Formats: sequence, structure tokens, C-alpha cells
Amino acid sequence: MTLPVALSGTDVIGQAKTGTGKTLGFGLPLLERVVVPADVEAGRSRPEQLTDAPQALVVVPTRELCTQVTNDLLTAGKVRNVRVLAIYGGRAYEPQVEALKKGVDVIVGTPGRLLDLAGQKKLDLSRVKALVLDEADEMLDLGFLPDVEKIMNYLPAKRQTMLFSATMPGAVIGLARRYMTQPTHIRAVSEDGEGATVANIKQHVFRAHNMDKPELVSRILQADGRGLAMIFCRTKRTAADIAEQLEKRGFASGAVHGDLGQGAREQALRAFRNGKVDVLVCTDVAARGIDVEGVTHVINYQTPEDEKTFLHRVGRTGRAGNKGTAVTLVDWDDIPRWQLINKALELDFHEPEETYSTSPHLYELLNIPAGTKGVLPRAERTRAGLKAEELEDLGETGGRGGRGGRGPAAAAVVTEERPARTRTPRQRRRTRAGEPAAEAVVEAPVVEAVGVAAPAVDAPAADEPRRPRRRRTRVGAQAAAAVIAEAAAVEAPAVAEAPVAVAVAVEEAPVAAPRRTRTRKVAAAAPAAEVVAPVAPVAAVVEEAPVKPKRARRVVAPVVDEPDFQMPPLVEPVRARRTRPRKTVEAAPVTPVAAAPVAEEAPAKPKRTRTRKAAAAPVADAAAAAPVAEEAPVKPRRTRTRKVAEAAPEA
Repeated sequence: MTLPVALSGTDVIGQAKTGTGKTLGFGLPLLERVVVPADVEAGRSRPEQLTDAPQALVVVPTRELCTQVTNDLLTAGKVRNVRVLAIYGGRAYEPQVEALKKGVDVIVGTPGRLLDLAGQKKLDLSRVKALVLDEADEMLDLGFLPDVEKIMNYLPAKRQTMLFSATMPGAVIGLARRYMTQPTHIRAVSEDGEGATVANIKQHVFRAHNMDKPELVSRILQADGRGLAMIFCRTKRTAADIAEQLEKRGFASGAVHGDLGQGAREQALRAFRNGKVDVLVCTDVAARGIDVEGVTHVINYQTPEDEKTFLHRVGRTGRAGNKGTAVTLVDWDDIPRWQLINKALELDFHEPEETYSTSPHLYELLNIPAGTKGVLPRAERTRAGLKAEELEDLGETGGRGGRGGRGPAAAAVVTEERPARTRTPRQRRRTRAGEPAAEAVVEAPVVEAVGVAAPAVDAPAADEPRRPRRRRTRVGAQAAAAVIAEAAAVEAPAVAEAPVAVAVAVEEAPVAAPRRTRTRKVAAAAPAAEVVAPVAPVAAVVEEAPVKPKRARRVVAPVVDEPDFQMPPLVEPVRARRTRPRKTVEAAPVTPVAAAPVAEEAPAKPKRTRTRKAAAAPVADAAAAAPVAEEAPVKPRRTRTRKVAEAAPEA
């Protein structure tokens, strides 16, 4: 239905069920519009129409579909020698750029890598005559619509645009209206109805428990007549886990999901196509467009998100007129979701039957031999397995594998470079902190330091201002340079007599120098001692003395704070007594004779309450006793004796 319209150059919207040949529906018109050297030789085209730039572009949502469409177009264009190139992410840029420089006729690619190379001016899209959007609804679901629109801006305005998909939501129709010119909508509808799956696919839906699913799947895979099987999971973690469990049970299984590198994904698909692996566990990445001959069973390990995903999953079997079996396992939590899918597709499984791995009806419906267990017998393990397929080094980009790849050559390079990198830092560390560095420091200043010992002993008073040489011999080295001239002229004989002792002093000085606060006492004690052995006694004092001062000072500090916990009960009564003399001092005049002795005795007698009687005894007459009785409360005044002393000369 599509070929007559597409070959005429009209824009086409193609909608059909999975497995009905959409790839060649748009592939053959593309190959016919491309001008190749074979057309010039046959006289169908002129030589000036030849170009190395791409003449047709196919945009697909997934990498696996990209490689499959590329292989189909290469097969169809083999006679005319059409150059087809797959451009997708997850592999190195360089081979793709080199192929573009050599010349390409048709490009099949994913939106991200196409946009990247076009933005770098390494991909010329100005000569594209035809554009195809395959699985357009999936590109919208994956969020590729902005990238697709940017890619269309690189294309010429006059071109043929074709859009193909198994399902056609409203967003895809809006995209078609915006970028297509009077498109022809071709819908291939069979007698089964619009939304139903292919008639030769037998459907089975069971309600299964999550913990029993691995055992149940293992028994389904041993059904009679089972060829290749695909198991679809909703999450990447589940897919990896099920693939590992099936491998332990004896099945030749592989996994395809987004957490794997591109090399591992292609390895699993190649092994599945070649028959080395007969069970492929994958996510919805492989649910679109993957066409493998001999797939007889499709198992939905987890319920799909919607009816479109269900159709694409189930469509991996029963392709091109073949028969297939689809089994869907619905968990208790997924019953509402499944009922929506069942209603949309008008199926007859509104209430799935509760099924376990030991249920008799499971064996009967799927033709499983009686007595089958969840482990594949060793006699039936005839597949080579995933490891038999070679893992291709694609020079993967990003965090999975890196640019260096995973090949043995890359590992050899790493092992050769490691010793050269690690040896050099180790040698540097040894020269900094080892003995060679210490000898180099001692050899140079020995000659200068020879004149330091004698002046330091003969003139101890001159060393006192240089006590701060506590900083690791830097100050001592500077002071030694200033004294060299005088010491060389005056103390030359003394230096010649004891060169060995001076050398020892130079070596010991850096040891005592870092002790900054403890050399003061040593320096003060040095002049008092007799200078008989100038080197050895001083060195001994320097080693023993510094330990004590810091400990004594650290202990004294907290002792001062201890009385604070006992002061509050003593201070409170004193504050109460201070309030009384304020009134008496202002009211009572003070005579000069009585003021002088009171000012002298007040600070000497801290007994505040008993001084009243003691002050009244030495007074002879009653006239003198009255002022003393009035002045008695003034004695606690610790701060007010100043005012009394100032008021005495005025009186």
C-alpha cells in the first residue's frame, strides 16, 4: 500500500501492526531516490548529480533499531552498492567521522548523535532529499521531539517526509501537520480490528506472585516446541537479576538494558541472532522494531506501562506470518493497570487466573512436559552461551568503558605505564626526609659555624638579646654570619684547638632550637657556670631542662579559677553591709583629729563587726566617744576612705 505513494514523492504517514514490513515500506523508496554511480553507468542519472553528502536520512529512537534498519537497507541496496551508515551514541566518534568523509548515501541514526555531529559541522544535511521518522511515537515518549525539530532545521525545505509507527498518538499527528506537506495517511487494518494484536499470536495472561515468577518462567522456557524467547522487564535491575538467575538454572541467557555498555548490548543481540543464546532478558529498549527470526515465545515478566508498550513487546513474535506465544505475568499490585490495557485492546483477560509454578493448567496450556522442574537438565544445555560471542571494542564514550575501550591492548598499556608513574614520587620523598638531605645541610654551614662556639662562651652577655632563636636555627644562622668576621680575627687559635667540639655543637643545635620557650632559663644559667667544657654540659642542659616549664604553667591556670565556686556565699553578706555606711557618711561630719587614725586603722583591721567596741575603749571623755560610735560603721568602706581623706583638710 505504501510503495506506489512513496515512490511518487508524496509525504506519507504509515500506520500498521508490528511485523508487517514497515522497514521496507519506507526503505525501498529511499533507495530508489538515491543517486549512485551504478545509475550513472546505466544512464538513469547524470554525473553532476553524484555527491558524497547524505541524500536520505532515517531517524530511529533506539540503538538496536538503528543497527537493524541499517542491515536491512544494506541488504536491499547491495545490488546497486548503496552506502548506508549507522550513527548512534555509545561508541567512538572517529570511525563515524571518517566514514562521513569518505562519502555516504543513506544515514540511519539516533537523534542525539545526529544533532551532535551536525552541530560540529561534520555532518552535512543540506543535500537530504527524503526524511523518515521511524517509531515516531517512541521518540516523543523518550523526549526526543526537541532534538528532532532541531535536526529538521538542518534539512532543506523541499524534501519528502515519511512518518511510520505502529501507534499514532495525537502528538505525532501534530508533528506531521507542522513539518509535512499534504501527507497521505495509510493505515493497514486487518480483519481482527484496529487495536488488536496479530491473529497468529496466542495470548496467555496469569496472575502470579513475584517470588514465584523465576520458577514459573523457568518451567515455561522448557515447553515443547520452544525456540528463541524474549523476556521483558520494566526496570534495568530486574532484567539483570533475571538474566543472572536463569544462567544459574542452566539456560543460555543474555541481557539488554540501559546500564550495559554498547559493546555488551550488541554482543547479547548478536549471540541471540546467532543462536548462541536462546533467552534474551531485556527492558523496553528492545521492544521496538527488533526482528529476530525464530522467536516463538515472549514473556512479559512485569506488566507493561500501557497498551502501546504491550503491543510492541508482543510483536517480537509471530512476525511475517509465523506463529507465536505471548505470556503475561500480572502481579497483584498490577491488576488495575492490566485491566486498563485489557479494556483498551479489547482482550478477554479482565480477571487473570491465579497461577503458580505447580498449577496443572499452566502445564496444559503451554504444553510443558509433566515433571518439569525449574532447572534445565544438563543433557539439554547445548547452547554455547553469551561468553562464546566476542565482545567488540567500540571505543565507548561516557562512563561505561571510557575512550580507551576494554580490549587487552588497553590493559597492557596501563600495566606498562604504572611503574614509571609510581617510582618517581617515592624517590623524591626519600631525598627530602632521608640522610642525604641532612648531610647537605650540615656540610655547608660547618665552616661558618666554627666561629660561633667561642664567642658564645666568652661573651655570654651578648647572647641574651639573641634568646628568641627558638625558630629552628634560622635566627642562629643569621647571627652566626654577623659574628664570623670578629671571631675569625680574635679567636682563631681557640678555634683551631677544638674543631671537633664545634662540629658537634652545630649538629646538636637544630635539635634544641625548636623548643622555643624553654631555652631562656638555659641561656640565663650559662654565664654563671664555668666555661671548661663548652659543648657537652650545655647540650645536656638543653635536653633535660625544657620539659618542666610548660607543665607547671598549664597546671597553674585552672587552680586560679577554683575559688570562684566558693566565693558567692561569702560575697553576698558583704554586699548587704555596704549599703549601711552610705547614709551615715553623708549625715555625720568628720573631725580632723578622729579622721586621721581611722584612715590608718581601717585597712589594717578587716574585722568589721567587732571594731565598734574596740574603738570605744581608748576614748576618755563622752564628747569624743560619740563621734567614734558614729564612725564605727565606716570601717568596711574599702573604697570610701579616699573621700574621708579628702574631706579631712577641709574640716
